[in-house]
Amino acid sequence: MILSRRFVLRGTACAAALGLASADRLALAGIKIEVDAESKALLLRMIRVAFPHAQFPDAPYERTADAAREGAKASPAKSLMFAEGMHDLAEAGFAEMDDAAALAHLKSIEGTAFFQHVRGTVIVTLYNDPEVWALLGYEGASFDKGGYIDRGFNDLDWLPEPRITEL
Repeated sequence: MILSRRFVLRGTACAAALGLASADRLALAGIKIEVDAESKALLLRMIRVAFPHAQFPDAPYERTADAAREGAKASPAKSLMFAEGMHDLAEAGFAEMDDAAALAHLKSIEGTAFFQHVRGTVIVTLYNDPEVWALLGYEGASFDKGGYIDRGFNDLDWLPEPRITEL
């Protein structure tokens, strides 16, 4: 079969039209990211189990969960993936699981697009939060302050003083 330029262009136009039609269909289907208290608590539980820090308050985790939900609204496909992942967590009884069982469940779904979306959002959002920086002892970027050398570069007060012996 000989492919003409016209054949390729017509096929591309048809594929684009079908793609737009299916995206419109998903949007018309009313796929929405739930923001009720139950789904918010479920997402917070997932994030806390996957990234446990006992010293962190709820606020950074809540901001991270909001960012994960907002990122899922980027496209109808992401919205569908996120809604399906949240539904699957609820169906599995994730909210009622103890921490060990919840971690095992997360390990079983770590290859899914839903888990990878939440994981990627958490890594970028949670650990880029100035409140978390203060809790972890990170002082932030140093370039605009002249670097670390004159700003307490050697302020590791939790290490013992080094023993210096002369030969």
